[in-house]
Amino acid sequence: MQTMLTEMIMSRVLIIGAGGVGSVVVHKCAEKPDVFNEITLASRTYDKCTEIAGSVRERTGREIQTEQVNADSVDELVNLISKIRPAIVINTALPYQDLTIMEACLNTGVSYIDTANYEPPEEAKFEYSWQWAYREKFTDKGLTAILGCGFDPGVTNIFCAYARDKIFDTIEYIDIIDCNAGDHGHPFATNFNPEINIREITQEGRYWEEGGWKFTPPLSESRVIDFPEVGERRAYLLYHEEEESLVQYIPGLKRIKFWMTFSEEYLTHLRVLENVGMTGIKPVEFEGHEVIPLKFLKALLPDPASLSIGYKGKTSIGCIIEGVKDGRRIKKIIYNVCEHEKANREVGAQAVSYTTGVPAALGAEMYLRGIWKKPGVWNVEQFDPVPFLEELGERGLPWHIKDL
Repeated sequence: MQTMLTEMIMSRVLIIGAGGVGSVVVHKCAEKPDVFNEITLASRTYDKCTEIAGSVRERTGREIQTEQVNADSVDELVNLISKIRPAIVINTALPYQDLTIMEACLNTGVSYIDTANYEPPEEAKFEYSWQWAYREKFTDKGLTAILGCGFDPGVTNIFCAYARDKIFDTIEYIDIIDCNAGDHGHPFATNFNPEINIREITQEGRYWEEGGWKFTPPLSESRVIDFPEVGERRAYLLYHEEEESLVQYIPGLKRIKFWMTFSEEYLTHLRVLENVGMTGIKPVEFEGHEVIPLKFLKALLPDPASLSIGYKGKTSIGCIIEGVKDGRRIKKIIYNVCEHEKANREVGAQAVSYTTGVPAALGAEMYLRGIWKKPGVWNVEQFDPVPFLEELGERGLPWHIKDL
């Protein structure tokens, strides 16, 4: 394994999306010149690309290329990919743009990786069905598409795969737990794209139990969880995309739930915004113009990439897994704790962006080294988790296993 991981593999990579996660991916790729010898960053907002390029130059001494592209346009994407000729495209753009980027990769014969599944702009609904429909096309072209290689989804799936392959004989129960115990100093802000974040948490809750999906009103179910290195926090049941794939690839699973923490201040702001219609995604007419309330709200809120300065505290994310080993019941937690201040010192990001961007860069490296390379469309738990986890700590996200 170590021989493989230290072998020189020189490759071009194209990163699409210059938000907080995209910035982390660029910085982490720049730290590995033996793998990513040419890096191009592209976004609709070119100024963000040049700003990130300047930060990479200052921190690593490396020069990256920058381009402007509308990721909603397959033609623009095809032209850019044809110009760059990367070995893989890392998609850190909006989930709305997953399908156009996948189409462009198919048209140009380039492999693909992302951090979140597709979501149609006109409906607050996200699922893998749209991307899984590309399996045959990517297989026929001999290309690899890796879905959901962030933290959750991403590392959480890989934790579950590791537990499936190395710890348990049968996994019966999974609770994915996500706590951001940090303080950014703003009265209300989201840690990733406000539009996507608010659409996600205002949907119905959903979890899988005994072979079927159960539904709950938004944020109606909660419990207190003792998060590693953070302590007890109240967490709320949400639906999250990794549940959809894990129920397929963890045999014997009886139940899976996803839990995320929110402060009372955050929930109060959210309720007020919902009550006055500011979280709506259908256009309303205002002074002769059509305005989508949530998009307007997004324009008023802080850019998540700007939150890193002065952000204090930690994130604590992991999987509580219960099942059977050698005939006896066991329960484990596999988790990572990341500090906002440390992420800012290293790459100028807050921890939520950092924990998403680091796995995306490492996943692209797994592909380039041939470890996660096979034709088709894959969720990360379908690959061998060991090589990825062997490197994850060195890349900045140490992980731990404890008995419960």
